[in-house]
Amino acid sequence: MHVAVFSGFGADRCCGFGVMLADPDNEATFKVLTVPGSLQRVRKAADAILQDVEAAGYTTEAVFAIKLALEEAITNAIKHGHSSDSSKPVTLCYAVSAEKCVIIIRDQGGGFNPREVPDCTKAERLALPYGRGIMLMRTYMDRVSYRKHGSEIYLMKRNK
Repeated sequence: MHVAVFSGFGADRCCGFGVMLADPDNEATFKVLTVPGSLQRVRKAADAILQDVEAAGYTTEAVFAIKLALEEAITNAIKHGHSSDSSKPVTLCYAVSAEKCVIIIRDQGGGFNPREVPDCTKAERLALPYGRGIMLMRTYMDRVSYRKHGSEIYLMKRNK
């Protein structure tokens, strides 16, 4: 796992230099992990985020929600964003406080329009073994938004 620090992220960056504490309300302070795009390696990076979440005292339910959303977002980045090309890295930017966890996952794909994803609750889609990730992330996280034309997802969970 490669830990990288980028200067400036805002709408198109996710961390800055010289800041010791990551603040969920300030993307310039986020921790950044840039990982080769294999599921195994990106999941290791996700485990590091989950360790920070647990250390911050999140409830069991919140840890489960974050883990589920992370797994779905990572799988989507690799499978859809990178067409399973493990040579393309995935970037995870995050900050965890006692009150809130924010995670941004970026792939190098061309993005997508989340409004064009079929409704997985329609009768004709219920039997399909795929297509529920976005719904699950929206259900379990307090905020889910897509940026950079869909190649970046913003996930936020409050510790309730």
